[in-house]
Amino acid sequence: MNSIRTASIDRTHSITRDIALVVGASLVISICARLSIPNPFSPVPFTLANFALLAVGLLLGSKRGGAAGLLYLAYGAMGVPVFAAGSGGLLGVTAGYLWAFPLVAFVAGLISERGEPSFARNLIAAIAGDLVLFVGGISWLYAFTHSWQKALMLGGYWFVFGEVIKIMASAGLATRFRRIQ
Repeated sequence: MNSIRTASIDRTHSITRDIALVVGASLVISICARLSIPNPFSPVPFTLANFALLAVGLLLGSKRGGAAGLLYLAYGAMGVPVFAAGSGGLLGVTAGYLWAFPLVAFVAGLISERGEPSFARNLIAAIAGDLVLFVGGISWLYAFTHSWQKALMLGGYWFVFGEVIKIMASAGLATRFRRIQ
């Protein structure tokens, strides 16, 4: 009887911990999204949201990372000002990036949790997650511009240098702190 009660307490503790991690991670994404700089060459601002998103996916794994990305979108859908200034929100010009957020964290987490943790694995996972982000964002921009060239110009080329830094930083952070169990 005592072992059943202990198992129930452990399960409750685990669920409570998972909820706290997801909520905390969604708040980190929210704060990093607000840290943005308008891009004079594009309607898509420079932001730290995708760095936070990749780090969350790599550190929390696919399920909790994806849930944190989804919760972040829910905040925005409820009107909480969590999106980067000037982004236009869930139906604006950057919506393709935003809608991809849960999938980005899920993909990065899924790849990172396979096999032994290493910088190389986290790097590959972060690159894959970032590719998902930009496929979503640039596809959405294509719907506005009706030109792949314009969509890439507005939502891709200006961000390459920053993305390399964010990918490396998130992979390094995740390698340093390992996965949160």
